[in-house]
Amino acid sequence: MDIDSLNDKQKEALLYNEGPLLILAGAGSGKTKVVTSKIAYLIENEVPSWRILAITFTNKAAREMRERVAMLIDEDVSPMWIGTFHAICVRILRKNIENLGYGSNYNIYDRADQNTIIKESYKELNINKEIYNSRTILSKISSWKNEELTPSEVLDGNKEDIFNFNAGKIYEFYQNKLKENNALDFDDLLIKTVELLREFPDVREFYQNKFKYIFVDEYQDTNSIQYKLIKLFCGKAPNLTVVGDNDQSIYKWRGADISNILNFQKDFPGAKIIKLEQNYRSTQNILDVANSVIKNNPQELSKSLWTKRQGGEKVYYKEFSVSSEEEFAVTNKILGLNYKGYSFEDMAILYRTNAQSRGFEESLSREGINYKIVGGLRFYDRAEVKDIMAYLKVINNPLDEIALLRIINKPKRGIGDSSIEKIRDYAINNNLSMFEVIKNIENYEDLNVRAKKNIKSFANLINLLIERKDSLNVGELAELVVDESQYVEDLKNQNTLEARTKISNIDELISNIMSYDKETSLSDYLSNMSLLTDVDKTSDAKGVNLMTVHAAKGLEFKIVFLVGMEEGLFPIIRQDEDEDIEEERRLCYVAITRAEDLLFISSSKTRYLYGKMTPKIKSRFINEMQDTIEIVEEKNQRLIDVIDYSGKIDERITTYKKVQTPNKSIKSVNVGDKVKHKIFGQGMIVQKKEKNGDIEVVVSFENKGLKKLLLSVAPIEVID
Repeated sequence: MDIDSLNDKQKEALLYNEGPLLILAGAGSGKTKVVTSKIAYLIENEVPSWRILAITFTNKAAREMRERVAMLIDEDVSPMWIGTFHAICVRILRKNIENLGYGSNYNIYDRADQNTIIKESYKELNINKEIYNSRTILSKISSWKNEELTPSEVLDGNKEDIFNFNAGKIYEFYQNKLKENNALDFDDLLIKTVELLREFPDVREFYQNKFKYIFVDEYQDTNSIQYKLIKLFCGKAPNLTVVGDNDQSIYKWRGADISNILNFQKDFPGAKIIKLEQNYRSTQNILDVANSVIKNNPQELSKSLWTKRQGGEKVYYKEFSVSSEEEFAVTNKILGLNYKGYSFEDMAILYRTNAQSRGFEESLSREGINYKIVGGLRFYDRAEVKDIMAYLKVINNPLDEIALLRIINKPKRGIGDSSIEKIRDYAINNNLSMFEVIKNIENYEDLNVRAKKNIKSFANLINLLIERKDSLNVGELAELVVDESQYVEDLKNQNTLEARTKISNIDELISNIMSYDKETSLSDYLSNMSLLTDVDKTSDAKGVNLMTVHAAKGLEFKIVFLVGMEEGLFPIIRQDEDEDIEEERRLCYVAITRAEDLLFISSSKTRYLYGKMTPKIKSRFINEMQDTIEIVEEKNQRLIDVIDYSGKIDERITTYKKVQTPNKSIKSVNVGDKVKHKIFGQGMIVQKKEKNGDIEVVVSFENKGLKKLLLSVAPIEVID
């Protein structure tokens, strides 16, 4: 392996392999290259790959890490353990969970499955679902689990708090139902692994001896349970390498604890810290802006990014009168950059909240610019895909009542809700699983002959599929499910566009399953599917990228528009707490460092919020970066929306054929003109184009938003 391509600090990190090491890796500093080179170096120096554990936060990162290591060395790296925290825990639990009283064929419940249990609890516990909504309850349960609080501890500690006491009762019901169904949720995967390693020394020592070298990526994003898991893996003398950046810790809201990275040297005495500060992504001008913002945070682990790409284009900031002008100007600039040769895919609009996308979507659509929202409905969240997956879950684990209930009448086979309810009640009263009752439905008297026949037919179908499970690979089994269940045949009979779309999705699912190794077991396939995260799934559409700053983490674009930089929006602070401001500042730093070549920053003096125009002031972060940005001051209000961020007029937007119009009160108008309408009041022209011998303008009215008007008939006049 050639290490000459590494810089001095990267080489130092590669060669330090005895004892704990924190690689403090700034944005764009090549951390993945360092980690993969370090792993490859160890294997080349006779460390068996099976003795290496590498933990990532996304499946995509795990795949890329494995592929990169394989490219660096001419050896089989398949024995190496590389995966997310959840994936690693699944592997350990499959082998050892029977110690905790679960079967090794447990299923992993997703959010829909969890919601089903919570909804069951309302009826069983006589609890008001409006007050105790499932989202709130599941959030509380997750928090309690991550604090390692059992249901009984929650109940004991909240006897005077009626809300939390009842939530604790739901938690107790929820956990009991998971155990009955031989199922775990995502929190359980980590918590049960921690419990296993703590309570069973032989299991803990096995893995501590197995993993001689441990790597953890994105260490700044670890939570308390993940931290405990790492400590349990390490033992007394760890060769632990963690890679992270305290300046990019932006997930406090989902449990990330920045103190894990800040206290690394305290937690692992004798630990070495190596800082990677050379950036390979952005220009120095962009890095200067990032450094100017982040230096205002506490500097326990300070660093300053630099690059050999000195200079570069200036970073421009512009404050607009209203948010609609900001949206139009960004769209205008995107058109101009595309005209100069940049592809739309090279550009990204970053905003703090999802709600901000609407205006930019409309503005881009008006100009016919393709765009994609990063994030959206995942493939595996589509109903027809979830149905086929539920069949596979039942085949793997017939105790999975939630999956069973999903498919018992899909496609429709004449099994009504009342029959299903009777089966469930009988199962509960006789301490049986639903599947046991269904298998022996002929012994149950409280159903009519037709219902029994339909249920027996379903039971025979599932039994057939279970019998064939071990003789078929997972792809063949999935095909058998589709054929024997008549699911696709039912869709074909519907003969609608929606049905055809669903068939295409099922075809895609089967194709994907077929691509798996023929030795992959059904349990392993289902585990892998459950571990797919939203982070790993983005829209297939091409065009300008629109996303929140959180969604942009780990991505990079040639051109970035950072919009809505206003107090209350970015930072989006509800209480002016130091920790919250610091996290928002780190988020701003992440946004800035996504840009490779060009960065444009903007805000608005007014924004349409809660049904009215609301005054806004520019973000405090603009003040922090003001010495490193070029502030565009408007000298001619008439041209406010056609002046680009460098102060130049875009001729493609402002050159129009002169058209005579009957409206005698208006001789000519320009984008940027202030106008008054008899009904809509005052506003500003933000767009203008010729249309069928007339002139159509888009006006942003102060109290009525955007309106399209024809000058020949619109009762408007230009005002000073």
